[in-house]
Amino acid sequence: MKSPSAPQPRMDGDFLSLLPEHPLSRVLTSDSQALADHQIEATTVLAFHYRQGVLMAGDHRATADNLIFSDSVDKILPLDSDSLMAIAGSPAVALEMARTLETSFEFYRRSQLQTMSLQAKTRALSQLLKENIPMVMQGIGTVVPIFAGVDYSLPKPAPTIHFYDPLGAQFKTTSFASSGSGAGNVKSILAFQERWGSPAPHKMDLKQATTFALRLLTTAAQFDSATGGVDPRLNRYASVYSLRPGEVRQVTDEEQAQWWGKEKKA
Repeated sequence: MKSPSAPQPRMDGDFLSLLPEHPLSRVLTSDSQALADHQIEATTVLAFHYRQGVLMAGDHRATADNLIFSDSVDKILPLDSDSLMAIAGSPAVALEMARTLETSFEFYRRSQLQTMSLQAKTRALSQLLKENIPMVMQGIGTVVPIFAGVDYSLPKPAPTIHFYDPLGAQFKTTSFASSGSGAGNVKSILAFQERWGSPAPHKMDLKQATTFALRLLTTAAQFDSATGGVDPRLNRYASVYSLRPGEVRQVTDEEQAQWWGKEKKA
């Protein structure tokens, strides 16, 4: 027989109201509050036209407010042989979007026996961002991506660069784009180099474009603590991909180390 002083169990069936009474509630509440207080964010990414196509690059750092959560996040995501996506914002949400797009593109290719058009791809990403608006309005799960895809409707097929706002609005750029906490510094340098630099980014070969991207990320890291930058001493380089019609190519850490080493000796 139960003691009269023993607490009686709640029988209203409301899980959320019962949860605080559970012995583990303090642990659960503590962990949930920690996640709410420190949202994980991926930082600086960029894309620009080089001589053979589009180069897309990003540092590997993810932050949670003033904490460094990880220095090994891949922010450049190949979606198929004709498209790349760079993520800034919430990695979890962005990675789920990328997986959804990758599956959609592949399903379309197999079922229709042709590649999805660039216009349809950019709209698909825009739709995913619009579906994420409730998360954005709550101040969590914001994603501000850059998309690069090959436009086969042009007389000579070529990759183009598109950037988005968190609500899904899509913008096409002729030269370059950047997103994330270090984007302001990166875009300023890209604008200067495109107008007055020698060579201009669109005239660089792959080695020059990769080295330039590493310089951009290193410079951004000097003025933005959330950007990881490049540190050869720790064998820490960037996530770098090039896009040409029918070809997505990753620039390996070994190639980056070799080209950056020659750059430093010059």
